[in-house]
Amino acid sequence: MTANSPRMTLRTVGNKVPEVTVWFWIVKVLATTVGETFADFLNDTLGLGLSATSIAMTVLLVVVLAAQFRSRTYRPPLYWLTVVLISVVGTLLTDNLSDNLGVPLPVSTAVFAVLLAVTFTVWRRREGTLSIHAVDTGSREGFYWAAILFTFALGTAAGDLIAEQVGLGYLASVGLFALAIAVVALARYGFRANAVGTFWAAYVLTRPLGASLGDLLSQDRSDGGLGLGTTGTSLLFLVVIAAIVVHLTRSRVDRPVLRGHDA
Repeated sequence: MTANSPRMTLRTVGNKVPEVTVWFWIVKVLATTVGETFADFLNDTLGLGLSATSIAMTVLLVVVLAAQFRSRTYRPPLYWLTVVLISVVGTLLTDNLSDNLGVPLPVSTAVFAVLLAVTFTVWRRREGTLSIHAVDTGSREGFYWAAILFTFALGTAAGDLIAEQVGLGYLASVGLFALAIAVVALARYGFRANAVGTFWAAYVLTRPLGASLGDLLSQDRSDGGLGLGTTGTSLLFLVVIAAIVVHLTRSRVDRPVLRGHDA
């Protein structure tokens, strides 16, 4: 079959993305939460400021992302470090638009939604699939990480929009996004909806879920949070992420497997 065929067989050895297991979603939510709290920790708690924090984290992301591209196989520590850093940078991207440039949250939410849609459209047309079981070329990996960045930026903007500007609050926002993810899961496993489409829908929704959860845990009680602070929340979640990544590295339970995939 050609690369543009709706179904194809994957050469597992080249795939750079982990198998989607329960561990995948756990670490994803933890990483999205850290993206929110660690950005606030550097910016506000340490007092680095938004611009300095953005520059430092972007440079670090570029270095780690280059290492990820050079790697020939999926390596849990490198992959998840990239996800955590891109989560932080995605948060900072939205914060810069809102705080430094004064872009309203509805506008930034719409902009990132369009950018994500364009990324998916170009990716699908050029590569013939959006499946994460086929991230086995440099081009596909480039599209993959671009999509990840836009999902994080979009999720941050959407989470802040719902929780703060609309006034739903952090706890209610966590419940809302968790319910939306449950609906996607029901569509996939109850009604056999498209695997690729439901994966990306859930991936997008876990970002505002994690952002709202991070704000709920870290923000002051007077602001609707639990008052744990950005330092404690970030440290706790980073330790848990590290422990899970060690487990994944040793057990290899999320190694890519040979399979066909849907477009």
